[in-house]
Amino acid sequence: MKYLIVVPDGAADEPIEALGGKTPLQTANMPHINALAKLGEVGMVSTVPEGIAPGSDAANLSVMGYDPKTYLTGRSPLEAASIGIDMNDTDVAFRTNIVTLEGDGAYEDLIVKDHSSGDITTAEADQLIQAVNEAFANDKIQFYTGVSYRHCMIVHEGSTAYELTPPHDILTRQAGPYLPKGEGAEFITDMMKKSYEILKDHPVNVARREKGLNPANSLWIWGQGKKPQLSSFYDKYQINGATISAVDLIKGIGVCAGLETIDVEGATGTIHTNFDGKAEAAIEAFKRGVDFLYVHLEAPDECSHQGDMPGKIKSLELIDEKVVGPVIDYLKSTGEDFRFLIVPDHQTPLSIRTHKGRPVPYVFFDSAKAETADESHAFNEESGASSGLFFANGYELTDHFFGK
Repeated sequence: MKYLIVVPDGAADEPIEALGGKTPLQTANMPHINALAKLGEVGMVSTVPEGIAPGSDAANLSVMGYDPKTYLTGRSPLEAASIGIDMNDTDVAFRTNIVTLEGDGAYEDLIVKDHSSGDITTAEADQLIQAVNEAFANDKIQFYTGVSYRHCMIVHEGSTAYELTPPHDILTRQAGPYLPKGEGAEFITDMMKKSYEILKDHPVNVARREKGLNPANSLWIWGQGKKPQLSSFYDKYQINGATISAVDLIKGIGVCAGLETIDVEGATGTIHTNFDGKAEAAIEAFKRGVDFLYVHLEAPDECSHQGDMPGKIKSLELIDEKVVGPVIDYLKSTGEDFRFLIVPDHQTPLSIRTHKGRPVPYVFFDSAKAETADESHAFNEESGASSGLFFANGYELTDHFFGK
């Protein structure tokens, strides 16, 4: 038996007037996924427990089979694990975005224009992180380059007792009301403000502005947490597996759970990612004996954060055409039974351009079960809700998927 979970990040949405009251999932042409839906199970699942912020950290832990209420220690420590940072128990990791601020005047008055600096390349970002390290690194603080706009700061003997806001939650708003709060948070605010002076005229940003690209002109620090302690995925499910993702967070969860992480050249976490390469990597992994794959695709979420409705719909169609279609065709060709689950980690409604913790739809197909086709089944919010099937916790759906 082979097992495949596909996570189209942030794919779930709300009805949109411009789409005739439909959602992007209802609008997108996804023949491969919806063919499996007709022969399988559809329903809804709550991936984020009440009282926990609807971040990709909690949601993906949940979909991977871990209760966020037990295992979530913060987003950045999981990303640090992916980068290869060996954290001590007293270290605190912080997600460090390189963002685009615009406007004039004091830092507090600047507008948070872009949480991803126009999806800056990792090579460009690395030069900026080096400049930041030269300015701020010491015996207590170091910065590490991640992927694109996503980076990491480690504070030794640090605290997590700060109120820090994700930049994708405050797009188009002034920075001032969302600067770090809490006892001792001033050092974070000070670095963010000074980083603007260091980065705004850095050669990387001079070149980006000349090309008409958003400059990566400030750090934005958030997502703090301490070293996570996940139980072994193999011990939970007696299955060996791997993750395929462009995002350090997903890789980090996999590392902490004892899963293999598979890197794909050209995987960016945007709509311009190497979809074909992810499918090829999945097929090759199955061929060499991996039994379970967790394939994460960030593009729908990034399009939602950018307010890009056509891009979100297109990203869903590309996932269906270039990832799900080829991998399912391969699994069918082997004659071996397989199970397939596709589920967004959370909602990212285009109307608000950030995450929401409401339930999301799923499709579960088991090739070993001969199901009568149900033409009403589809991978979207309406079909999932109308089925009456509901999992109150994401990890319960994952247990169901693995037959636990």
